[in-house]
Amino acid sequence: MNDALPTTDLAQRFADIRRSFAGTKAGPYLDVSARCLLYGGARRAFDTYLDQNGDGTLDKKAMFAGVERTRGLFARLIGADADEIAFTRNVTDGIATLAVSLPWKAGDNVVLCESLEHPANVYPWYGVAKRHGVSIRSVGQDDGHIPADRILAMADAATRVVAVSSVSFAPGFRLPLGELGAECRRRGILLVVDGAQSVGALATDVGALKIDVLATSAQKYLMGVYGVGFLYIRRALADTLAPVMLSRFSVDLGDQHEGSSGDTSSYVLARGARRFDVGNYNYPATLAAAESLQLLLDLGPKEVEAYVCGLTREFADRMMEIGLPVFGGRSNLSGGPIVTVGRVLSTDHDAAGDSEMMALHDFLTANGVRLGVRRGLLRFSFHLYNNRDDIDTVISLARQWLGTRRPAESAA
Repeated sequence: MNDALPTTDLAQRFADIRRSFAGTKAGPYLDVSARCLLYGGARRAFDTYLDQNGDGTLDKKAMFAGVERTRGLFARLIGADADEIAFTRNVTDGIATLAVSLPWKAGDNVVLCESLEHPANVYPWYGVAKRHGVSIRSVGQDDGHIPADRILAMADAATRVVAVSSVSFAPGFRLPLGELGAECRRRGILLVVDGAQSVGALATDVGALKIDVLATSAQKYLMGVYGVGFLYIRRALADTLAPVMLSRFSVDLGDQHEGSSGDTSSYVLARGARRFDVGNYNYPATLAAAESLQLLLDLGPKEVEAYVCGLTREFADRMMEIGLPVFGGRSNLSGGPIVTVGRVLSTDHDAAGDSEMMALHDFLTANGVRLGVRRGLLRFSFHLYNNRDDIDTVISLARQWLGTRRPAESAA
């Protein structure tokens, strides 16, 4: 991957796009991994829906068409077909929908790295474990990395699912999905991926990576709002599954209107992942997501990844140069949208046990930098609307903070 920052025309395009994110005016926004800045184009689509809802001019057929546009755009973004995409509310909804729909048998197992997974990719598996006699096999983390080799070593003939995050929410390391996907496919194990911290920032091709299921949502790197998510299920798998919740949108009515009566007992399930759509959609959030997806496709997923990873590499290098502990050191520069700073990975969610790191966090936030704290580490997450000015600002502030600390340290 070429992760050098772009020059000339492409750099100008990113600079122009930055103006479409109102929140950039308030200073560095480096908390995308929690929630994004809303794209201006998405905001306009949302406002249009609300205006039409307010004045009574909503057109249901146009709304359906908008939903299908969004479905198709997301499919293009990840290298899938539209029929392999279902709409959900969020990542948890997507993974839980898949988990309860698999035909489990007692003795099956799921392998994951619980210590580095977000709860969205943990609790759904425990839910089916208790219901169906499935066991959960959790491998330990390896210095902040999800250990692909240990996951594969723990998998056996009874392993039904390997559940991972493409990028961990903390410390933000990237998983070698291609290697893991190829081996899971060879063994007949389903690879289920939480893509919340990667899709939209990193180019993703589910076919090339041999991902069977991918769940993500709009409010992070897809630059939308809470309340809409996307569930990719590989067609060959989806066509074997029956949804737990059956609705009008789960079945293929052909040209028949949804309200028409008839022999409903002889229903035919919709193609692929569409059978997992339930009831009316979150139309405003879904229509807004289409504009963000179009932006990503217009720029090019590989170009977005190179730009974002160029920023994170430069940021991590400069933080280390001034003496701050980028977690994992050089191993944190494997190409992702997240850089974490701190010495110890802990179990804390919104706080760092290291008082020095919390002092740095408080100093940065007091000076207008928006960042997160996860698992005891300061988390800086970047997207296409960030730039070198954001990096310069944070580095300058960090230097100021270090200047206030070091005299006291020397005296001690």
